[in-house]
Amino acid sequence: MYDSDTYLRRLGHDSATSRPAADLTTLVALHKRHMESIPFNSAGSLAVPAPSGRLVDLVDFDEDATFDSVVAAGHGGGCVQMTRLFLRLLRDLGFDADLIAGTTVEGRQSYGVEVEHMLILARVAGGSWLVDIGYAGPSFVEPLRLDGAAGDQLQYGCRYRLVPDGDGVSLRRRPRLGRWSTVYDFTTKVRDRSDWAPVEHAINAALAAGGGGELYSRAVSDGQVVLKGRRYLTVRGGIEKTRTIIDDGDWHAHRSAILAGEVG
Repeated sequence: MYDSDTYLRRLGHDSATSRPAADLTTLVALHKRHMESIPFNSAGSLAVPAPSGRLVDLVDFDEDATFDSVVAAGHGGGCVQMTRLFLRLLRDLGFDADLIAGTTVEGRQSYGVEVEHMLILARVAGGSWLVDIGYAGPSFVEPLRLDGAAGDQLQYGCRYRLVPDGDGVSLRRRPRLGRWSTVYDFTTKVRDRSDWAPVEHAINAALAAGGGGELYSRAVSDGQVVLKGRRYLTVRGGIEKTRTIIDDGDWHAHRSAILAGEVG
């Protein structure tokens, strides 16, 4: 059952003494703590096709039941589950926040829809901020300023750039020793959860055709770790390292470490 105090404790805040203020400091802290405390977990996600072949539900799932697994038990989940729950928490705390939509390159190629990835637009401290705790990555681990931002935004050695692109915005990222690449495209149009119905149908069609793969990630103090299939990526202090995991035991050990929060 959804409970904001339980949620805050999972994120390391003791709400028994006080509730965090709906300010920028709180938004930044909760954003990073969410990504450190609750993993992206495709195996436990309604938002990513699973090997079991079950149908995904991006629109009408039970948020209370989802909360028990994703947050209270700390198992994590996918973009839509975690983003909707985090939006609920932010609103409970008094933040002015709404759902917005984006599209990754992989999502556009796989599903052919414009509304795929779920994000949050938060208005605080006289500005608008991009909030995204449900992208496996690599990506940003603290909110990005959407308006009034001058030039690149630096986080833990990586640079981020928001580039106007037609009617939307392209989020670009560059690690310390790498090149600029597109993370995803998005618009700031406020959305309703029902807007994700088309991608739900597209994902289920892909699932029926045998699509889908395992994906896990978690933020760390200075970056992020991502396990996508057999590809293991670390971003620490802006330095990106990638290797392919061949041994099954090694793969299971890395997966378990991400899910348990033991990646260091």
